[in-house]
Amino acid sequence: MKRIVIKVGSSTLTYETGRLNLRRIELLSRTLADLHNSGMEVILVTSGAVAVGMSKLGITSASGIGVKQASAAVGQCELMHIYDKLFGEYGCNVAQILLTGDDVADEVRRKNLELTFNSLLEMRTIPIVNENDSVEVAEIEHIAVLGDNDTLSAIVADLTGADLLVLLTDTDGLYDSDPRKNPDAHIISVVEEITPEIELMAGGAGTSRGTGGFATKLRAAKIATAAGVEMAIINGASPDKISRVVAGDRIGTRFLAKK
Repeated sequence: MKRIVIKVGSSTLTYETGRLNLRRIELLSRTLADLHNSGMEVILVTSGAVAVGMSKLGITSASGIGVKQASAAVGQCELMHIYDKLFGEYGCNVAQILLTGDDVADEVRRKNLELTFNSLLEMRTIPIVNENDSVEVAEIEHIAVLGDNDTLSAIVADLTGADLLVLLTDTDGLYDSDPRKNPDAHIISVVEEITPEIELMAGGAGTSRGTGGFATKLRAAKIATAAGVEMAIINGASPDKISRVVAGDRIGTRFLAKK
């Protein structure tokens, strides 16, 4: 595989306090830097701006869209500062790309985005992508073209012609029933086609710090696999396992791409 997209969610990046989980971010950065150094082209789609911004501002609950947008603006600075520092320690350059629904829906903007991504990757730079929550309320209100970073990552994978999309989440993969309620739940290692039965297994948002649940991950899988991009869901508690997924190991849940 030549080009991969990794999506990491707020619940993976932060503790329940809202503060950044630096140990996990460091491991994620080191793993992606190693893949980058091996010759792969790496794109990171990251969440966490709102949660990190609220924590930095001392806000325990956001009472309005404006507060969340302001928190996103503060949190995005903190996120990029950490990413730039950690990736820089491993000799990798990073670039920030903030997107709105209009950026991917408009044909001219979409073409410009393709050019930007390709130019950055040609210059051996790791693009770090997030939805521009300071001006776009799609993810905050769960609406519009993007609405969540699972969908955004699939759109980016399609836009850039990626070979593989990996979603880091707070579970080991897709189960046949809710493992929090059913101790006998079994993980589904390979999904060849997203059937109505598979869709019934998806639930709501996983934690209060993230907007995505398995319903959004299945939506992302539909977009990615239809575009010929293979997708995997693994537990974000062990970001170093990304290398094993790239190598083809059976970890988490793998969604096979349509030809």
